Amino acid sequence: MPDIIHLLPDSVANQIAAGEVIQRPASAVKEMLENAIDSGADKIELVIKDAGKTLIQITDNGCGMSETDARLSFERHATSKISSVQDLSSIRTMGFRGEALASITAISHVEMKTKRHGAELGTHIIIEASEVKSQEFCQCPPGTTIMVKNIFFNIPARRKFLKSDNVELRNIIEEFQRIALANPEISFSLYNDRKIIFQLSPSNLKQRIVNIYNTTYNRRLIPVEESLNIVKVNGFIGKPEFARKQRGEQYFFVNKRFIRHPYLNHAVENAYDELLPEKSFPSYFLFLEIDPAIIDVNIHPTKTEIKFEDEKIIYSVLKSAVKAALGKFSITPAIDFDVEPLFDFPTRTKDASTKQPTVGFNPDYNPFEKRQAPLTPRQISNRDNWDKMIPPKDFSFGKETDSNTDSVPKLIEDDNSDMAIQLPESNFLQLHRKYIITQVKSGLMIIDQQRAHERIMYERYLELLSKRVTISQQVLFGVKISLSAGDSELLNEIMEDLNLLGFNIKADKNKPFQY
Repeated sequence: MPDIIHLLPDSVANQIAAGEVIQRPASAVKEMLENAIDSGADKIELVIKDAGKTLIQITDNGCGMSETDARLSFERHATSKISSVQDLSSIRTMGFRGEALASITAISHVEMKTKRHGAELGTHIIIEASEVKSQEFCQCPPGTTIMVKNIFFNIPARRKFLKSDNVELRNIIEEFQRIALANPEISFSLYNDRKIIFQLSPSNLKQRIVNIYNTTYNRRLIPVEESLNIVKVNGFIGKPEFARKQRGEQYFFVNKRFIRHPYLNHAVENAYDELLPEKSFPSYFLFLEIDPAIIDVNIHPTKTEIKFEDEKIIYSVLKSAVKAALGKFSITPAIDFDVEPLFDFPTRTKDASTKQPTVGFNPDYNPFEKRQAPLTPRQISNRDNWDKMIPPKDFSFGKETDSNTDSVPKLIEDDNSDMAIQLPESNFLQLHRKYIITQVKSGLMIIDQQRAHERIMYERYLELLSKRVTISQQVLFGVKISLSAGDSELLNEIMEDLNLLGFNIKADKNKPFQY
């Protein structure tokens, strides 16, 4: 039997490896932005076309590369970030694998211009599907410009399953926001189809948050700061009253690297305790500075997962820091004694005499004699009305019991007697004002009131859409709203459906993300 195991061609191996690192245009944006930051740039420009499917271009003013480095940067596992195994325990850069550019060139057309500061000429390289087409000297400004065109051109299946332009653009914006938040000292700009989306100047963290989202965040944020030997925590958390129904603006950064960590997320939400409305989630932008030797970021190619040497300590520090911030800024309810009404205690004058209290009693009163207070005319009228509205019926369960003429019903006669319980005449009942319980032929049905209401509204909207009928009440004066870039793209995606439902929404041409 002949041998069946063989080495894969480089082109196939590169495509397989690229599939782990580059999953969509946003993945390429993330890798190239991180390379620009590692180059020491303080100004980065991102230009995309057709949500990155046609073009992704990143320009930075970083250190640039020589002719040899420029060519070698596209080789797999070629990097300037580390050189030995020991370097993995002291990683401070965003990238270190040497896989990003190699993966990008395997599935797209790449063109790069780069030049070192002080050099007379730069280098221009064109690569298609990991094959170098040309390399020559050129005139260009110091720094690096990389253009990625026709991503996944040689993997039709991957390109076919890309989402709509609006969805892919939202993913790019999300990656852009994470990196911009982690580096507020760097100037960032983002253009999509020649339309500016972000123009962020260097600033502090709070101003960067406000610039990325909107000015209302200025009054929503609470600063957090805690410094220990093992970890330093700083950043901002959102006030409880601004909590959202979805996990939106929740960001963890470890040594300026965005991570996802459900355990730490639980620490933050647990610190809020009962301050949050039901089924609501707080916003937070928290940065953790920790010794790279006690963490491991080499878990996944996307580098968004991280392992701590002792997660419990980090959990406790983070929870106490958030709790301290909430308490420091008086988020918990407090009593304002200045506005409380004063108690009016009677005071005794100097000449007034004290009267001895007396106790009165009625000698004819018998506490063991059952009496009934006479009914007022209004009570008699109400009782007569109820008697007319509700016919007498027997709702008792089990065998019949003898009625008692006393005003208090006799529920239990002896140990073996059944209890007579009166229920309203209805075939359903409500539980905790959330659920409806009713009997059906097959058994018992429990209905969630909120979900049932949503379903009814949904069916009603579908009927209106099918008939092309819009029923809405116009306000006298329009309401202006300001959204984040991601929410704005989501609104643009569903704008047509909202208009058919009766909402009249128009974008402000002079101000982006305002309607």
